Amino acid sequence: MKDQVTLKNINDFDNKSLLIVDDDNPFRERLARAMEKKGFEVFQAEGVQKGIESVKSKSPGFAVVDLRLGDGNGLEVVKEIQSSNATSRIIMLTGYGNIPTAVAAIKEGAIDYLAKPADADDVEKALLADPSKKAAPP
Repeated sequence: MKDQVTLKNINDFDNKSLLIVDDDNPFRERLARAMEKKGFEVFQAEGVQKGIESVKSKSPGFAVVDLRLGDGNGLEVVKEIQSSNATSRIIMLTGYGNIPTAVAAIKEGAIDYLAKPADADDVEKALLADPSKKAAPP
């Protein structure tokens, strides 16, 4: 039997900004619209360079970053986010899930790792999960 994951509410956070970095434009746009409806203030980037530029102009409270991007590795964006705001809640997305990349993402500061295609509800649950409560293993 799985334990219930305790979720926080987006209104519990002062910084509701959410950076979505993904080079799959239709997926990124759909996720952005869904997350705006859930109360996040969404801004988007389609690659590593634009993601890093976005972080420098506005340090996000939340981020969803694809691991493999057209111009590099999403872990570079995660590092930039962590250096600008160590309290950012970052989710790593990938269509190429494996244990070493999941471990690398967590070491760089991601709080969770989801396989694509992840839906907006899964992303919201991961972003708002109470860090003091451990999620049940899959």
